[in-house]
Amino acid sequence: MEVPEVPAETARIAHAAFPKGALFIRLRDELGPLLLDQDFTQVYSGRGRPAVAPWRLALITIMQFVENLSDRQAADAVRGHLAWKYALSLELDHPGFDASVLTEFRQRLLAQDNPLLMLDRLLARCQELGVLRPHGKLRTDSTHVMAAIRVMNRLELIVETMRALLNALATAAPAWVQQIAPETWYDRYAHRAETYRLPKSEAAKQAFADTIGQDGHDLLILLLGDDVPEAARQLPETEALRRCWKRQFISKQGKQHFCTREELPKGDMLESPYDMDARYSTKRGREWTGYKVHLSETCDDDLPHLITHVVTTQAHEQDAPIGKQIQEQLYEKGLSPQQHWVDAGYNGAELIVSAREQHGTEIIGPVRPNTSWTQKVEGAFDLRAFDVRWAQREVVCPQGHASQQWKPTTRKTGQSIIIVTFPEETCRACPVRSSCVRSETRPKSLTFQPQAQQEALHAARDAMNSEEAKVRYQRRAGIEATISQGVRAFGLRRSRYIGIEKTHLQHVLTALAVNVVRLVAWWDGERPGGTRVSRFAQLRAA
Repeated sequence: MEVPEVPAETARIAHAAFPKGALFIRLRDELGPLLLDQDFTQVYSGRGRPAVAPWRLALITIMQFVENLSDRQAADAVRGHLAWKYALSLELDHPGFDASVLTEFRQRLLAQDNPLLMLDRLLARCQELGVLRPHGKLRTDSTHVMAAIRVMNRLELIVETMRALLNALATAAPAWVQQIAPETWYDRYAHRAETYRLPKSEAAKQAFADTIGQDGHDLLILLLGDDVPEAARQLPETEALRRCWKRQFISKQGKQHFCTREELPKGDMLESPYDMDARYSTKRGREWTGYKVHLSETCDDDLPHLITHVVTTQAHEQDAPIGKQIQEQLYEKGLSPQQHWVDAGYNGAELIVSAREQHGTEIIGPVRPNTSWTQKVEGAFDLRAFDVRWAQREVVCPQGHASQQWKPTTRKTGQSIIIVTFPEETCRACPVRSSCVRSETRPKSLTFQPQAQQEALHAARDAMNSEEAKVRYQRRAGIEATISQGVRAFGLRRSRYIGIEKTHLQHVLTALAVNVVRLVAWWDGERPGGTRVSRFAQLRAA
């Protein structure tokens, strides 16, 4: 189904009311039909006709995020705002629809194979209009996103996880819960876990936690029984309790014991039974529970700066693997940049080489510094002091001695490395051993990457030492303004929804909102400005 034209009466009154063009009027006039019903055939049945056209729901969802509205406020805007009716090709007396339709539409969007579909459609239209250069300049950065949950301490967490499962079971199989639940459970788990309700002394806390642990252990055993109703077997809250108990408790003499901080095993920690994807993380002194969003935007001087890619990860995940993922996904969309600015968190030898060889992209940015002991001791020999003879698969040390073993291998992370070892007899008698080896007994060994990656690593470290490279790298800082706009105008830093899939959808819609605002500003004659400098700071340059 094609998008209908704007009704004549709606167009006449809208242009009279907004002679300079409101944002959504300009959007419709400049872009035309952005989305079609055919774009959503994957998530709608082929039979029958939807009550509200999918293209309208998609556009309403974008407009909702542009103005940072709730579902109810967006539905009211469809009924009562002239610019919205114009953009949606609605008659002036159109009654609108119930706000719950937007919730259902987002659920359908989550079922799509490509969660970036609407963003990709906008970018394709921008290429047609000449406001997006597919192989230009790009920059990427990430920021933290707080989950839509209450942050709890460990004692609150175990109580609330047990309570969440009991509530879910009471909904799915109430008769079975009445049969198995002791009377004490009703007193213990009827109310939400709050600090003021919990014991105060350390001994009392430990005893209380051990009791909760035994209750949870008993409930998990009961859930393995043959009499458990089918509706109660596959609840996500059951998996949350298993994961939580596996980390928070250990078995001692047949009883569940709440781990002390010293006994707590390492690994991912469930932060809430209501959002099992949210994770705790810390970076540069900032602590949060939730996610990270990685935004990539164009930064060509003569075009609007548009977000072209969005990735949402759990908070504790490292940035390094995301750099390669972004490169591959941009290539699949035909948007591989010629130059890509990233920070040291993303950058590395593998990314530099793979981006250059596979996609023709130059990665610009610092790499992680060499933190080995040789950088801290004056006169010590680092890798560059050795002559690596790649063709001969050997290394010659500063004293002229050749290596004994050359062993290619792979780390647990999947990174390819080479381990080189020198003869023990040679190293033991070496007069400069203290500048080469820290161990008093072991021979010298070197670990480095394959030739292309290692040479790229050296080149990147050398490049960032020059003033020219530092000035060139300043372009990356511009994405901080995009993150700031997303946070201040569109609520980027707080998740509206539960779970990483819904949070990612929020981030995609936020990127669409940012792009829409920037496109209209570009058509109005506004151009990206440089970094603002305070009046006081300007005095220094005067």
